[in-house]
Amino acid sequence: MLRLALARLHAHGRLAFAGRPRLGRQVRFDVAPGALVRLGDGCRIGDGCRFHVGEGATVAIGAGATLGERCVLAAHERIEVGARARLGDEVVIVDFDHDLADVERPVRRQGLLTAPVVIGEGAVVGTAAGVLRGVTVGDGARVAVRAVVTHDVPPGARAEGVPARVHP
Repeated sequence: MLRLALARLHAHGRLAFAGRPRLGRQVRFDVAPGALVRLGDGCRIGDGCRFHVGEGATVAIGAGATLGERCVLAAHERIEVGARARLGDEVVIVDFDHDLADVERPVRRQGLLTAPVVIGEGAVVGTAAGVLRGVTVGDGARVAVRAVVTHDVPPGARAEGVPARVHP
């Protein structure tokens, strides 16, 4: 409970929680003004996880969800992890990408493209997998170890590979 209180203090009130979420050691919340991280009752955040949440963005972790060690969630719009979902160690979820339309302008001067990422209830994302902007992983779906998910995964389906291919 002390870790949660300290995290809330360091996040300047931009961390909200219901019930009793559990935080591992060295969990870092980098939450911009106007952004919010919500932790559901009984969710578990593993050691060394990092939340990078840009201005106006939200990250919501559902009740009973589990994030493994050293996961990274980077949001400029919205990331949702459903109730009872499980993310393995070192999973990366990113809801934005650089706009590369103008090849004459440096990347840092071009905008960002954003789209929400949703991990459904009871979904499982394997160790070291990546889930990119605009992807919905359906309820009960499974993403294999080290897969890179660039398209939606239907409920109950399995996705594996780089880029991930869906198998019913």
